[in-house]
Amino acid sequence: MTLVEILYPSCALFLDFDGTMVDIAPQPHAVEVPQPLIAVLRELDGYLGGAIAVISGRPIAQIDDFLRPLQLAVAGVHGAERRSVDGGMHLLNIQPLDQVEQAAQALVAQHPGLLVENKRGSLALHYRQRPELEELCIATMQQAVERSPGMTLLRGKMVAEAKPGGASKGKAIEAFLREPPFAGRTPVFIGDDFTDEVGFSTVQRLGGIGIKVGEGATVAWRRLPDPTTLRRELEAAVAARLSRTE
Repeated sequence: MTLVEILYPSCALFLDFDGTMVDIAPQPHAVEVPQPLIAVLRELDGYLGGAIAVISGRPIAQIDDFLRPLQLAVAGVHGAERRSVDGGMHLLNIQPLDQVEQAAQALVAQHPGLLVENKRGSLALHYRQRPELEELCIATMQQAVERSPGMTLLRGKMVAEAKPGGASKGKAIEAFLREPPFAGRTPVFIGDDFTDEVGFSTVQRLGGIGIKVGEGATVAWRRLPDPTTLRRELEAAVAARLSRTE
């Protein structure tokens, strides 16, 4: 089943960003967004009546910068911050990250190639350029999180992130589905990482479809091999929509 068959006007579409819509880059700031993707997202936004949202671990401001001039509904930092279609902002209470930051920065000082990324209410330690340090990075972050009340550790592709315990992509999707224009629609969530699994479970529990991009075990019912294929299928869905309206 392709996205042409899945994406009806009655759907609500939720999309992860890195590794899903765009290819993962060596550094978070180095991601390249193919220009045709922005045009396709704009068309889908119109086709779905605004019921399309980005669900990402990145802050909302970064997603806006990458997709400029398009501005969609977004859940950033795994749901710790969320912007509704009407522009309303919803922010979770954040907890101190002093212990986590000290531990992560000490590790970076000892091992060049590691990268600390500070976000609102969360902190990510990237080890993409030092994959041999994965075990050390995860253990260090886990110990720091255990000393930080209200925080939890989230593992992703070559990253360990301390985030608020009340934030998740699944909860962000559920919050969108309680609001117009998402309410009452069939949810479709497309993601690529372990951090997206709770989103897949959420939409499928609610009668929708989860689609995993790439390899690896997943609870998602559908799979696409890579971001290039996803972009191609999104383009095909837009083309099919345009042909039906001619």
